[in-house]
Amino acid sequence: MASEHARSRRRTLSWTRLSDQALLELRFRDLGLTLREANIRRAVQRLYRELESRGIRFRPHIWLSEEWFTPDGVPGIAVPFYLAHPRLTRLERHIMHEAEGGNSRELMRILRHEAGHALDNAYRLRRRKRWREVFGPASLQYPVRYKARPGSRRYVHHLGEWYAQAHPTEDFAETFAVWLAPRSGWRKSYADWPAFRKLQAVDELMAEVRGQSPPVRNRARIEPLESNTRTLGQYYRRKLARYRRYRRGLADALLQWLFSAQRPRRDALRAATLLRTHQKALIASVSRELGLARYSVQQIMRMLIERSDTLNLYVRGGRRDAVRNSRWLLERLADLYSQGKTPHLPL
Repeated sequence: MASEHARSRRRTLSWTRLSDQALLELRFRDLGLTLREANIRRAVQRLYRELESRGIRFRPHIWLSEEWFTPDGVPGIAVPFYLAHPRLTRLERHIMHEAEGGNSRELMRILRHEAGHALDNAYRLRRRKRWREVFGPASLQYPVRYKARPGSRRYVHHLGEWYAQAHPTEDFAETFAVWLAPRSGWRKSYADWPAFRKLQAVDELMAEVRGQSPPVRNRARIEPLESNTRTLGQYYRRKLARYRRYRRGLADALLQWLFSAQRPRRDALRAATLLRTHQKALIASVSRELGLARYSVQQIMRMLIERSDTLNLYVRGGRRDAVRNSRWLLERLADLYSQGKTPHLPL
């Protein structure tokens, strides 16, 4: 029986030897993926042990889907398909230049964050007065993008990009993840931060539910992989399109962070003028630093100038600082935009 299962498993995963191009033509449901991949299994068991060590009886159920997410009202976590097999992780990195959760440290950080969402759903924590007082109303509309305050100490730092500032539910999930992580030392590292109050609130909320079974126990699996008839090629076309829109939004957000939408003084220099004046030196410096083709960096600079003009931005502060900040912005965006060679996605 065991040998028959092994032969069946080998037949199911025969796609592992396909080229990227051929792999993109397969449907998700035909991949035959499970959660047997050792890295995922070990990470989930580690998460369960961390919850147990804190006296929390809740254990979020896990399933495979297209992306990381925890649906509202569901006490479980969807894990992206590419983490279920090394061949798919390589494909994800080839096309997207990263695989979110692709190493053990990042995998645990994301699992703790998503466990915060799942636990919130399981115990209906957002309905509690203490939760709302500290984190705000969960009913706030979720933003398409958010304006982060990098210097704020009212939020913990966990996943990066100041993600706790996006929405009250993300603020809670990020704070819970910091609280849950073994040896995080949050009492010491956040002692002088206003965010310490949020960590204390999580500590109090967890004391309230410690040892209790969660009232919400449904095992719903939203958008499970085995019923997904979309091909990998269709998925990556959509994902790349979203990623390009995100990067364009990121460029606007960073420009508005570095420059001012209000004219600070009558003789203030327009941001577009500053970028045009220094574009040759900035392009040469960034292309040399990142090893990118000068033309590619030039196109990004052109986009930044056009967006600065459209947004009617002005330089704030000294010119030297503005040039240095402009170089940082160009370097960051050039690094994001350098996607390299990816497999052709069939139409």
